[in-house]
Amino acid sequence: MSNEEDIAMIGDTPMIPDQRREMMLRQLRKHQVLSVHQLVDMFRCSHMTVRRDIALLEQEGRAYSVTGGVRIASQVHSEPSHRLKAVAELPQKQAMARLAAGLLRPDMTVYLDAGTSTLEIVRYITALAGMTVVTNDFGIVQSLADATHVNVIHTGGLLDHPNRSCVGGLAVATLRQIATDIAFMSTSSWDLHRGITTPSALKVEVKQVAMHSASQSVLVASSTKYGTFSMYRIAGLDQFDTIISDTDLGAAAADGIRKQGMELMLAALAEGAPARAGTGR
Repeated sequence: MSNEEDIAMIGDTPMIPDQRREMMLRQLRKHQVLSVHQLVDMFRCSHMTVRRDIALLEQEGRAYSVTGGVRIASQVHSEPSHRLKAVAELPQKQAMARLAAGLLRPDMTVYLDAGTSTLEIVRYITALAGMTVVTNDFGIVQSLADATHVNVIHTGGLLDHPNRSCVGGLAVATLRQIATDIAFMSTSSWDLHRGITTPSALKVEVKQVAMHSASQSVLVASSTKYGTFSMYRIAGLDQFDTIISDTDLGAAAADGIRKQGMELMLAALAEGAPARAGTGR
C-alpha cells in the first residue's frame, strides 16, 4: 500500500479519501467509538491512512482521537454541580489562570464568567491596582469580599442554583450597560466545528452580551471539554481573541484551531502537580 494515500475498498468498490472519511463519520455516529484496527479492516487500508483520516477529522472538529482509536463528538445534556466542579482539575485550572494573568494590566475592567476556571484568575486580579471585576458568579464575588481595593459588580438576575450564578434577562440588562476591557469566558463544551455551547438556554444571551461588551474576549476551557457539544450554541471559536486551554489538548485539535488563524495558548501543569481527575468547568 502507498505511504501517501490508500484507495480504501468497500467490497470491490474503491473509495476516494473524502468518501472514506464520510463513511467513517457515519460509522462513528452509529457506534460512537471505533478502534484503528476496526477501521483498517472496514476500509481495507493501512493503519497510517486511518490515522491520517482521524487527524484530519480532528482538525475539522468532527471526531476526536482516543487511545487506539477515534470517537464521535459527544453531547453534554447537563453540567456537573458547582460542588463537583470546585474539586475537579484544579491543577489544570491554576495553570490556565497563570496564562490568563499575562493578559491583565492595572486599571482594567474585567468580566469573569461564572465558573471555577475563571475563579482561579481572581488571585492575579487582586495583585493589581485599580481593578474592577464584573461577574455573574457568587463564588467569585465571595472570593473578592475582603479585597477592598477591587471594585466588584455582580450582574444580578435569576439564580442558577446548581452553578451558584445568575442568568436570564436581568443579568443581560446589567451587562448591556457596562463596557469591559477583557472578558474571560468559561464553557461546558467546545470544539472547532460548533464553537462553545451550553445545555442551558438562559446562559446563552448572558455569555453573548458579555463577549460583545468586552474589547477582548478570551475563552478559558480545559482539554477534557474539547470535542463535546450541547444543544445551544453561544459563539464560534473565531469570535475569541485568544483561547486558553491546557497541554493535554490533542495535537491535531490544536493544529486545526491554529490553522483557522486563532491564537491558542496551552498551559503546562506546574512541576509536581497531580494528574487530572474528573471534569470541571
